[in-house]
Amino acid sequence: MDRFSNLNNLLAFVTVAREGSVSRAAEVLNLTQPAISHQIKRLAEETDLSLFTRTTTGLQVTPDGAAMLAKAEKVLDAMSDFHRSARQRSGQLSGTLRIGTIVDPEFIRLGHLLAKLRQDHAAIETHLLHGVSGNTLNWLKRGQIDAGFYLSAPDDLPDSHTDNELPIHAVRLADFNYRVIAPSGWGTQAEHADWKQLAALPWIGTPELSVHHRLLNRVFEAHGCTQNIVAQVDQEASMLAMVRSGIGLSLCRDSIALHQKQSFGIVVCATVSVPASLSFITLERNVERPIMAETLNLLQQVW
Repeated sequence: MDRFSNLNNLLAFVTVAREGSVSRAAEVLNLTQPAISHQIKRLAEETDLSLFTRTTTGLQVTPDGAAMLAKAEKVLDAMSDFHRSARQRSGQLSGTLRIGTIVDPEFIRLGHLLAKLRQDHAAIETHLLHGVSGNTLNWLKRGQIDAGFYLSAPDDLPDSHTDNELPIHAVRLADFNYRVIAPSGWGTQAEHADWKQLAALPWIGTPELSVHHRLLNRVFEAHGCTQNIVAQVDQEASMLAMVRSGIGLSLCRDSIALHQKQSFGIVVCATVSVPASLSFITLERNVERPIMAETLNLLQQVW
């Protein structure tokens, strides 16, 4: 038997090369660091090659390792193709679909998509990973998800970016507007303010990877002002609660802003808004794969 029979060793090698460290590769593959180190050591012994050198910032692929990396990726892709072809010949789609989710499930119509997948392809098992919008793009490039929902400015979709190694395929699902909302009683300060006036008021900040942060950074940079952040949150429900409590301003989807105004009397700024888009993204190389192709087809039916 060929001694290069353990595909897990190749997967560990490719992941460490992509991530630049054993710890991050272990996180991506959901394994322990000693397990990853052992697999890399075994592969180095099998090939009689030095695959990595240690630097101050992590592990760097050696010239020999770089020469073998593309071949290792081809082997893993070929094995995936083999399993996909076998499933196709058996007459049903099966396997695991890992989806990155964001904001509330109703807005992204997640339940409708999962119900269609379950109805039409009961053998597909779905795994969900929830985070802010920027997490989706990072998880996708790191191989932690197969596809996911993504929020951005309409002119900032991932497929408009140049990424020679991992080109992104994006399907735009919806366009909408964010509105600036303020606590009840802040009408004289916020309702008719411009961006510079709004920037000086207290704001509830969000993580750098969130769409709120990315959109507002562009706006305030364009107007030459700095946002006055007094608190940080990472969930929309907490953000709305803090606005209602009188702490500061935030962005909010237009439909929710109207509901919050009618139900709780919050102030909606009438002079500004921020356009945004909701997309579903995957790697370009995934598009023709049977599970992904069917997911994209069902997504069009849901939207």
